[in-house]
Amino acid sequence: MRIACVQANVAFANPAANAEAAIRNLRDLKSRGVDLAVFPEAFLTGYCVSNPDEAESIAISRESDPIRAIQTEVDALGIGAVVGFAEQGVEGELYNAAAIFEPGVPTRFYRKTHLPFLGYDRFSDPGAELPIFDTRWGKIGVLVCFDLRPPEAARTLALKGAELIVLPTNWPVGAEVSADHVSIARAAENKVFFATCNRVGTENGTTFIGHSRVISTSGKVLAEAGANEETIVADIDLAEARQKRIVNIPGEYEMEVFATRQPNLYLPITDSNRR
Repeated sequence: MRIACVQANVAFANPAANAEAAIRNLRDLKSRGVDLAVFPEAFLTGYCVSNPDEAESIAISRESDPIRAIQTEVDALGIGAVVGFAEQGVEGELYNAAAIFEPGVPTRFYRKTHLPFLGYDRFSDPGAELPIFDTRWGKIGVLVCFDLRPPEAARTLALKGAELIVLPTNWPVGAEVSADHVSIARAAENKVFFATCNRVGTENGTTFIGHSRVISTSGKVLAEAGANEETIVADIDLAEARQKRIVNIPGEYEMEVFATRQPNLYLPITDSNRR
């Protein structure tokens, strides 16, 4: 499959304008043979708010016009997309969400499960599950930004069969280690493809660093962006992620990613009393 990461700036609190930008990019990427396009965290709404009222003011529902417009375009073009947004739930609760658009399939959603004390996340609730999305391209897991940092989230998706993990993100100045190192480690340690899509620009005093990447199952960077608006594209074969045995020298130097695990040694990971 051919995947793209659209590293772009965002019009704060203007979902209609951001949806139009997403649609323009999707039309261009379809002409370039792209199957799936990933957009940044909170792309439709913006992220940098300083109080609960501001957080509520930028959030949109799953049934909003911008979400519907993108799904309509996806259906017409035959291209997929993952787009981040600040979500307002049916009872007014707030989530940091990503919409998963696939042609001919009702829009599906993921809610960020690991929340830092930063921006919109300070006022939102965590999601409650780490689903796998079965798609026409393969099995895809979605994480959002800080979900990358606890290694258990990506490992859980990989154990559930994820072949590709996409990460819409808003990495600001200071998050370079996630962009440059942690994402590569997560791909290699789980032998899955990773596509990280960061934003750029400055929003309400916070500057974002870009550095989006598409990473192979071995940790090799297949495509990477700089610090400005840029779209990166890479061709990946998800079948590679289904083979968890690494063979460097046949019969002499081989490794199993999952078969060598010792889950009985990892019980402290699930002990909620350990902080």
